[in-house]
Amino acid sequence: MLLHILARGKIGRSPEADLVERYLKRVTLPTKVTELPDRGGKLPPTSPGTVTVMLDEKGAQLSSMAFAQHIERWRDNGTRECRFLIGAADGFDDAARASADLLIAFGAMTWPHMMARAMLAEQLWRATSILANHPYHREG
Repeated sequence: MLLHILARGKIGRSPEADLVERYLKRVTLPTKVTELPDRGGKLPPTSPGTVTVMLDEKGAQLSSMAFAQHIERWRDNGTRECRFLIGAADGFDDAARASADLLIAFGAMTWPHMMARAMLAEQLWRATSILANHPYHREG
């Protein structure tokens, strides 16, 4: 299963970009990052077997274990691609939210989208580590 981050805005050469790269190198599933312009620009078409996860302030606040369980279920059910959408400063409208399979939030605080990328990359690594029974993640 491909873990595909589609994010608005350019991250460039930055500490956040270094974190994204560092964590995605550790993920045991194939990964891809696609940058889109802040405004406009179409999402690449989805193929059958694609799940869409949108990072949004109105999303559910999942534990790392719950996030890993979603990924595990999609992987085991034959999902070909899991897309993680990160919006620009204005986020997503209600129609876009309604089209997502899952909305998630990294807490009630507002995060810059560059930090959200790094946080998502870390959580993808953590989720795949949990699924591999790696001792890195500790509950409690």
